[in-house]
Amino acid sequence: MFSIPRLLIAGLLLVGTAAGAAPTGPVPLSDEVPVATGWQLEPVVKGLEHPWAIAWLPDGSALVTERPGRLRRIEEGALQPRPIAGLPPILVHGQGGLLDIALHPRFADNRLVYLTAARGTPDANHTAVIRGRLDGERLADVEVIFEVADEKTGGQHFGSRLLWLPDETLLVSIGDGGNPPLAFDGANIRDQAQRLGTHFGKILRLRGDGSAPPDNPFRGREGARAEIWTLGHRNIQGLARDPQSGRVWASEHGARGGDELNLIEGGTNYGWPLITYSREYWGPRISAATTAPGMRDPKVVWTPSNAPSGLAFYTGDAFPAWRGNLFSGALKFEEVRRVILDGERIVGEERLPIGQRVRDVRQGPDGHLYLLTDEPNGQLLRVVPALGRS
Repeated sequence: MFSIPRLLIAGLLLVGTAAGAAPTGPVPLSDEVPVATGWQLEPVVKGLEHPWAIAWLPDGSALVTERPGRLRRIEEGALQPRPIAGLPPILVHGQGGLLDIALHPRFADNRLVYLTAARGTPDANHTAVIRGRLDGERLADVEVIFEVADEKTGGQHFGSRLLWLPDETLLVSIGDGGNPPLAFDGANIRDQAQRLGTHFGKILRLRGDGSAPPDNPFRGREGARAEIWTLGHRNIQGLARDPQSGRVWASEHGARGGDELNLIEGGTNYGWPLITYSREYWGPRISAATTAPGMRDPKVVWTPSNAPSGLAFYTGDAFPAWRGNLFSGALKFEEVRRVILDGERIVGEERLPIGQRVRDVRQGPDGHLYLLTDEPNGQLLRVVPALGRS
């Protein structure tokens, strides 16, 4: 089983308990950036209750998840009054509820819809992947095809984004379980992000039926969960793939001052909580180390934390200058970050002020960016070229 030497763990965590100077390390820290120009917002739909994710169907309609446990359809620019029926029981508690949605790559043939959700009770819960076949206004043949093996308490850090890969395997981000004093197996639950015996703090790779592919990087190691693709994560809520290069990117909630954008590769350890730029919410550093051998550094650290959410890789025609860039939603700063890429390098950033908590960012079939706002009366917004732009 993969493990970090106990002395290294103890040393890093002990030193990290002391408050001190601002973190330093090899990763650039991103704070204030210029405002992007040449765009404006266009409302599409209102009346969504804490929407979490959107997926477009081949007929041009869309399905939207609402965290309180409803799956809604948007058709011809209108929110349909009745939710899609057929969902299994879902736990709506804290950050948990009905979360991400992704259509099977061959949805046009099989009509399969994949969802993530919290399930269980406030005192014993976990993230699950649900599959159903869309049949009119209901899901049929609904199955819970995967559940995190261990239950946790509380309503924090469920993840949980979905991303299909070209080989029709499915990446699923799973949060580390929560902040201290939440515990698991006699220690802070977040420490499980470094242990291959649990799904906490990992990206998983599943087949379409929820099973683990035989070529997953840790499959066969003693004590390791076969579904694990990467480890050392806190709470990923953004996953996106560059269709040209195949690179997978993830935006991840740190704690205080340590949100990250990572380039994801299977079999890699991303360090949480042993290396981080984050502080505890009450002040001290979580770890004195911001980098370590055998662990992958992020490409950028957003500090102060902007609370990154959905992530999209833009390839559309509406904004030619934005092609090949990442767009990351931000809950706390109520904005979208444009991350300008040169291959694997970040060469600049801009921000799109939205004025509402942005939960999801997706490119629509018309080549525009779409945003979901995490509000009691949430909206679907479209980013369009500004009037009069030459």
